[in-house]
Formats: sequence, C-alpha cells, structure tokens
Amino acid sequence: MTLEIAIVLAIIVLALYLFISERLSIDTVSMLIMALLIVTGILTPAEGFSGFSNSATITVTCMFVLSTAIFQTGALNSFGKMLTGIGRKNEFLAVLVLMLVSGLVSAFINDTAVVALLMPVVIQASKHSGVPPSRLLMPLSFGALLGGVCTLLGTSTNILVSGIAERMGLEPFGMFEMSKAGILFLLTGLAYMLIAGTFLMPKRKSTTKISENYSLGKYLTEIILLPKAKSVGQSIVESKLRQDLDIEILQVIREGVVMEAHPSLILQSNDLLKVRCDVEKLKLLMDREGVMLKPERNEKKNNIRSNGLVLVEAMLMHNSRFLNRSIKEINFRGRFDGANVIAIRHRDQILYERLGHAKLDVGDVLLISTHRDKIKALRDSGDLLVLSESPHARFDIRKVLPVLAIIAGVVLTASFNIVNIVVSATMGVLALIVFGIMKPDDAYKSIEWKVVFMLAGVLSMGAALEKTGAAQLIGDGLINTVGVLGPHAVLSCFFFITFMLTNFMSNNATAALLAPIAVITARSLEVDERPFLMAVAFASSLSFMTPMGYQTNTMIYGPGNYKFKDFLKIGTPLNILLWIVGSIFIPYFFPFHP
Repeated sequence: MTLEIAIVLAIIVLALYLFISERLSIDTVSMLIMALLIVTGILTPAEGFSGFSNSATITVTCMFVLSTAIFQTGALNSFGKMLTGIGRKNEFLAVLVLMLVSGLVSAFINDTAVVALLMPVVIQASKHSGVPPSRLLMPLSFGALLGGVCTLLGTSTNILVSGIAERMGLEPFGMFEMSKAGILFLLTGLAYMLIAGTFLMPKRKSTTKISENYSLGKYLTEIILLPKAKSVGQSIVESKLRQDLDIEILQVIREGVVMEAHPSLILQSNDLLKVRCDVEKLKLLMDREGVMLKPERNEKKNNIRSNGLVLVEAMLMHNSRFLNRSIKEINFRGRFDGANVIAIRHRDQILYERLGHAKLDVGDVLLISTHRDKIKALRDSGDLLVLSESPHARFDIRKVLPVLAIIAGVVLTASFNIVNIVVSATMGVLALIVFGIMKPDDAYKSIEWKVVFMLAGVLSMGAALEKTGAAQLIGDGLINTVGVLGPHAVLSCFFFITFMLTNFMSNNATAALLAPIAVITARSLEVDERPFLMAVAFASSLSFMTPMGYQTNTMIYGPGNYKFKDFLKIGTPLNILLWIVGSIFIPYFFPFHP
C-alpha cells in the first residue's frame, strides 16, 4: 500500500462516516471530499472539478427540467379519480395499478419527481376510498424504485454508473440496455408486494379530519384576554403569550369580527384568541398571564376550519431551502403571510411544543393553519409539497402533447444512437424553452442543484480510487477472498455490499464508490465488466430496508405514518429476494464472456 492509497482510503472512510452520520448534507460532504483530494495532491484541480463537465452530471441536470415540465402539464391528475374508484372496490387491485403506473412513469422520469407528483394524488384517493395511506404510499415508493431501474433515464444512479463506465473507456449504457433485467426486478417486487406485502404492510387508519390525525384536541383552544393580561396593548409578535409561553395565536375575534392574526396586530382586552398550546400547561399559567379559557368548549367552537382558516399538510422536499433550519430561522409566518405551523410530524413522532426551535428535516410534514386563498403561496415556494390538496397543475392538452413529443424525441434519438444521451437531453431542454413551454427562470428553479453538486463531488472519489490504484487493491482483496468461488460469487458479493451500503447512505455515493472497483475487479478476473457495473447500478437503486436509504422512502415516511420497523419488516425480505434474483439473472442477461 502506497502513501497515496492510504490517503485516499482515509478520505473515503471519512466520507462514509459523514454520509452515514448525516452530520453534514450530502452535497457538502461530496464537495469536501473533492476539495481534500485536490488539496492533498491526489487529484489535480482539473481532475477534481471534471465531475461538473461529466456527461452524467449534465444529463441528470437536464432530466430535472424535463421531469418538471411533465409535472406542470397536469398529465396525471385524472389518475387520482381512477385510483379512488379502484380502491373502493378492491385494495389489492389498487396496489397493483399504483405500482404499475409509478413504475412505468419512473422508467422515463426521475423517480423522486414521480413520487412527488403522485403522492398528493394518492393521499386524496386514500381519503375518498377508505384505504389507509400506509397501504398505498409504500407501494408508490417501491414501484417508483423498481421502475427506475428499467431504463437509463429512470434514476440518476443509472446515468452516473454509465458516466463512470464511459470515463473508464467502456461503452456507456444504452437507453433500454437495462430493461430486460429491470422488468424482471419490477415483476419480482410487484409479486412480493401483492402477496407478502398485503399481509406485512401496516393498516393504520386515518380519518378525513386532519385535526384528528394529529390529536389536536389537546393543543387547540380558545382563550379570552382579560384586562389585566400582560399582553394587552402589545403586538402579537411582542406579546408575553408568544415570547414566554410559546403560544401560537392563530386568529383574533374582536367584538364578533374575525381578524387576521398578523404579527403587528395590537391585542386588546376581551379579545377572543384561537391559539395552539398545551391546554394543561395553560391552565397552570392562567392567573399569572391574565387569560381564561373560553367556557363551553366543544368540537364546533374549537374547529380550526371555521372563520376562513383551513388546515393543510405540507412536506419538506429533499431540495428545500428550509432543511436544517427552524421555523423561527426561516420566519415562516412572515414568509407565508401569517400562516402558522401548529404541529410537525417528524418520522414516527408528532411535535407540538417549541416548534419555532425544531430543526426541519427531509420528509417532515408540517401541519399549517392558513387561509385557503394563501395555499398557493405554499405550493409555489418550491420548498414544500402540499399533501392535503390536489395538485395545482391542471391538465392542459396544449402543453401535454408538446412535452410528451419532446421527451419521446429525447428517448428515441438516444435509443437509436442518433446522438448521445447528454446531447438529446440538452436539446430537449432547449426545445422546452424555445417553444415557450417553460421559461428559463422556471428551468433553473427546477434543477436540484444539491444533487448536481453531489454528483460532481462523488465522481472525484471514483477517479481517485482508479488513479492511485486503491480500486485495484480493494478488488484484489475481494478476489483473494471470494474470487476462488468464481465470478458469480464475486458479482453476488458486489450486489450485496452495494444494497447494504445504499440503505444507510446516498445511493449515488455508493455507486460512485463501488463502480470503479467493480470494473477493476472484472478486469482482474478477465471477464466482461458489464455484469459487475449492472450489479452496482441495480443494487444502488433497490433500497427498501430503511426510510433513509432512498429519497422516495424518506418522502413517504411521515405522510404514511410509518415506523422504522415497517421498512425493516417489509423491505428486508424484498432486498434479499432481489439479491438472489440479481445474482442469478444478471449474468444471464449480461454474460461474463459475451
């Protein structure tokens, strides 16, 4: 082992620790690793930053724009009505249709975008059909993951591994090169979810009333501000109720007139306040604060939907600017014109108190009280996915046909090798802008820049492994331990290591780390590199065991009211089943000696 190899391995161990511990965001870790490789002299600046010009990075960037264009057409809005009708008649059939649709669409559109597009539709269908969200959202995510491995465009991981192959002197993946094996994985996963998943998936009932799902009866109440109250004469934002007791004032009723609880509104004696707080704690503080509970509380008077207010659920997306920041830090109420966060569902727990200080994470669901005409601001922010309302994009045939034609052009020109995929994807984005289907500003906003920087950064890991000989060293170690059993055993080992790693860290980082090692190992075994690359590409996207293993799993965690053990119970057997299928059939579709 040389000093350079030791440095590279030490940096990669640090990267694995940071990826798994999530102390820093994935894109930050990726750029940090790239910087360390440059600073230590392992890579030149040109080699380190080459990830930004890599065909995989550019193609993924373009696919974000194309996926957003599909979303804006409202092409799948009618799917909700169909799913509702099917769910009322047969839950088994609803799961089948949902997985087939999500799988088919995610074969050509980024799987994360597919789940973001269909999740509000599925939740609304769940409410109207009576099928709990916990029975539908996991099939949605798993179907998207399984469909994503059916074509080159299905997920950024496929494009990334193809780019690594091209950089190492191999042919890039064809558009449908993965399709035969991918469809087998899809059908296997579909059969598993319909047979075993039907019994294993949790059946957590969800009511049509959001307030009941969050048990808000204990936290929503009405109080009367007495003349001696310290908050009388103060604005809402300066009042003792907010500053000292963390009581969120949602609405003010003064002499029968409903007033918006604007932060600058001055409170007066005898004001009736609709508030979010712990009622038991409030009872202990009533005398000190000069407030009293409104008598004769009942469900109707405590209904937050009255007087123009509505409750909506909105989820933090993985590209949200609000990640790792608190409600207070982002000035949520000021940013969204008086909207109040009254509860936060963080994975399998619900937070009611000190919401202003809670750090927000991917998949967190915010329960927001706002006026109906202000929901659009939440949707248009780009940081939140509104779950409790139907998608805002209406079906527009004038946009649907051109967008579908452009995406078909991207797929066909790349499939028949008329142009490279990076060229066809770039031309597709330009066509959207030139023909006025999408504005340049909207195209820029649709790009998930964190993913772009992450891809550019993790590509440097593979380059360093290859350049220093670290990949050869690791490959030789695998051959010396498992290679005596033949290439089938080594390939199976790669599949297992990949899907285990990707359940606890970024799938793209896993692929960038293992793909170069897979190529070097195949060359040492004197077999074709393709089956090993395919094992890494497939296994990187087939992550079902943990909610943090893949972005779509994280997205459904809160809305589906899942627990960590649900993914272990349902996802572990599925991952093992797909590992067996992959070990047997990848060499069949991609022979070691073509």
